Amino acid sequence: MSFLLRVELLDVPGSLGRLATAIGEAGGDIEAIQIVEKTSDGTAIDDIMLELVPGVMPDSIVSACNTIDSVQVLWISRYNAGGNLFLDLEVVEALTASPSEALDRLIDLMPVTFRVDWGARVRRNDGGTEIIRATEAAPPTIDWPALNGARRIESDDENLLLCGCSLGGEALVLGRRGGPEFLDSELARLDHLAGLALDITDRAQVQDRPG
Repeated sequence: MSFLLRVELLDVPGSLGRLATAIGEAGGDIEAIQIVEKTSDGTAIDDIMLELVPGVMPDSIVSACNTIDSVQVLWISRYNAGGNLFLDLEVVEALTASPSEALDRLIDLMPVTFRVDWGARVRRNDGGTEIIRATEAAPPTIDWPALNGARRIESDDENLLLCGCSLGGEALVLGRRGGPEFLDSELARLDHLAGLALDITDRAQVQDRPG
């Protein structure tokens, strides 16, 4: 079983190496690392995907990380989305490979790109909110989010974190159960990828018009 670990550490040479050593000595095999955000106070937030040696518990990895000064574990959980972290460049490549389906492909890729439980594309209608496309774990109904750019969305479920962004006249909503909190850098990435998907779709529609 793969696990995803989110940590905050000093953004200085050698800090990531010390962390990797501690994880390895505790029984974790690192598969991939992605920088999620660099903060103004000289720290970085990284997502680390790792496999655990049989018999090793996640708490052992957390304890090993906490022995290093200036390292804080923000979150750890099982990660079932595959054997790697999905980078934004791969999203863009997938969208451009099928321009006419870019908006649907964007939704399909949200769980592995942002490590969320589900993603959905919704729009308003006379009866409330209509789900245009959603990944498997999405709820059957989603309230319309009042969005102006990408932002966090209040949730009635204290264990469910939501965020979203505008998608033309529609909206893109992401749900993450249990944590971690959505970072400002994640919101910026979401807004950027949504804008790219809209642009790719618009270009495809123009090219498909007769004459």
